[in-house]
Amino acid sequence: MTAGVAFSLDEVVVERDGRRILHGVTDRIEWGATTAIVGASGSGKSTLLRLLNRFEEPTSGVIRLDGDDLRSLDVHALRRRVGLVAQRATMLSATVGGELRVGAADLDEPAAQRLLQRVALAGLPLDRATATLSGGEQQRLALARALAVDPGVLLLDEPTSALDEQAARAVDAVIRSLVDDGLTAVLVSHDLDRVADLAGTVLVLQGGRLVERGSPRDLDYLS
Repeated sequence: MTAGVAFSLDEVVVERDGRRILHGVTDRIEWGATTAIVGASGSGKSTLLRLLNRFEEPTSGVIRLDGDDLRSLDVHALRRRVGLVAQRATMLSATVGGELRVGAADLDEPAAQRLLQRVALAGLPLDRATATLSGGEQQRLALARALAVDPGVLLLDEPTSALDEQAARAVDAVIRSLVDDGLTAVLVSHDLDRVADLAGTVLVLQGGRLVERGSPRDLDYLS
């Protein structure tokens, strides 16, 4: 991706069941870097993340991708450009190969193995049962599944919180490598050390309001 603004948010409000989740958030997210969204539980982090590929819709305000209003984009095409990796990997197929082909039915074996290598699962048999994989392996396979459709952006919602430290470090290394290769990542995490290590820019939400933004070393929230 070329440098510049990937997402821009203009006075984005989300209301649900009579309660305001996000209060007029205005900001931008850059291409080719990792942006983290942090804040206490209930501050609106995951809601903001899901807005970026229309798993949720704003009550008011505008979100743009590369200058285009998200509402003008076909939602299925958008989700191929902007993939979401959830907190806990959910396997959608019985085998590794089937998992990689969930959104890419014509993926051949060499391409599948390249994807596995990219997420540090090189040599994993495509006929291996997904149920036999560890939590860390499943999370990296979920990353590979998202990458199979060649997105420009990955949305990562607490991708390591359910993993042991060794598995979490492996996932972190994959994320760092992907961004080094030009991918854009937007990360929600409670782990501030991980955020400081991975993110170039951090957005801090408090009670649904954006209260700070900047590099990890400059933010009061991370100090």
